[in-house]
Amino acid sequence: MDYIRAILDARVYDVAVQTPIDRMVRLSGRLGRDVLLKREDLQPVFSFKIRGAYNRIARLGEGERRAGVICASAGNHAQGVALSATRLGVASVIVMPVTTPPIKIDAVRHFGGEVVLHGDAFDDAYAFARTLGAERGLTFIHPYDDPDVIAGQGTIAVEILQQHAGPIDAVFVPIGGGGLAAGIASYVKYLRPEVKVIGVEPSDAASMKAAIEAGERVILDRVGLFADGVAVRQAGEETFRICRALLDEVVTADTDEICAAVKDVFEDTRILAEPAGALSLAGLKTYAARGRGEGALIAINSGANMNFDRLRHVAERAEIGEAREILLAVTIPETRGSYRRFVELIGGRTITEFNYRAIAGAEAHVFVGLKLSDAKREKAELVARMDERGYRVLDISADETAKLHIRYMVGGRTPGLTDEVVLRCEFPERPGALLEFLDAVGSDWSITLFHYRNHGADYGRVLVGLQVPQDQRTKFQDRLSALGYPYEDETDNPAYGLFLRSS
Repeated sequence: MDYIRAILDARVYDVAVQTPIDRMVRLSGRLGRDVLLKREDLQPVFSFKIRGAYNRIARLGEGERRAGVICASAGNHAQGVALSATRLGVASVIVMPVTTPPIKIDAVRHFGGEVVLHGDAFDDAYAFARTLGAERGLTFIHPYDDPDVIAGQGTIAVEILQQHAGPIDAVFVPIGGGGLAAGIASYVKYLRPEVKVIGVEPSDAASMKAAIEAGERVILDRVGLFADGVAVRQAGEETFRICRALLDEVVTADTDEICAAVKDVFEDTRILAEPAGALSLAGLKTYAARGRGEGALIAINSGANMNFDRLRHVAERAEIGEAREILLAVTIPETRGSYRRFVELIGGRTITEFNYRAIAGAEAHVFVGLKLSDAKREKAELVARMDERGYRVLDISADETAKLHIRYMVGGRTPGLTDEVVLRCEFPERPGALLEFLDAVGSDWSITLFHYRNHGADYGRVLVGLQVPQDQRTKFQDRLSALGYPYEDETDNPAYGLFLRSS
């Protein structure tokens, strides 16, 4: 009841707006369910974060207002705090990682916030903001683990139940730290307990799901950064308490499913949701695929602060996320006419990618992408036909290294190369990051492979190969551990073995 009163009494509409619920006509038709989208992308900062930030700052005491506020954020919360504080005549300091894209830094300054850049990641910025706030006597505005912030986010639920009085099967809410889910679940479960409230997290950043399953908050070793707005290693203390009690379920979505949801939002509304904003819709589609049900399915589009440079990556992965594209590695005989026969076998299907290079020997490896109307059914039929022809087929549609790097490097073999180790790494997207990597590993090992593409994020994805003899592997691993960059060893990756490893 305390949260119900706090939500109904929340001060958000001095700066926030009541956002509409749009019916997603195309997606509703495909799923055979009534799919609705709550448009928090239409807020002044293009995100729901303005609600909680304003409600928290509006409730400061007079002395706290004179002193000012501080927060740590690389995106939407930063803009919400900056605009809210400016509207209320309060000075704000926003600590952001040095890897934050300039567009987000400029937005915070535009809304009146003082930007302080510190650290490579959110955890660094958060710790520094806490220290700086204590030194200056500033009030820290938490992005999610605060009752006033939770109550502000809960006003979305009030609007949903006012705007859609008909039957609702479930409301899908993206989860980072859990403030939005806690606020919405508190109100919906009080007023309409029959309505399911389902949290959605990225499969590589599911801190709330892990906490609920463990019965206590856990700290993830690492989180994926594609949906950076919800990339949180540990759920909040208060938000976990509420979500554990009130959420019906937490589902996850991978990068390809999120990209497909971004495309769905664009096709129905012509707006570009950020990955975290489309996350709840990705979870909704997974839920809808379980079978038919009654009532509307409502997803929260939590934000639209999309970096333009990231669109290329989203477009590449959306078809796979929709199960409309497959990637195959096919081994065919290296004989005259085999290339043509393989293309004939593909038939009239749309080829999205085709990488082939003749090599010495009896076999050739082909990297092929195909757009299919029904990937699950057609893939089985196509692979069966290839098996009949004696082709060896490896489905690499879910292979992250193949999708990010190897598809652009097919044919790059080095004859006679031995002891190659291949790593998939994440580098901070700032000058000097590569040099730091080279300094850390030293000059003991030669770099044999390097591939990088900018994906419009605050980190870079890199595939790197080094020639490391077996008796030096322990020393090499120690160097990597000391550096601290996230990485995966891909030396045994089958796609790498087919297309890049020296024979």
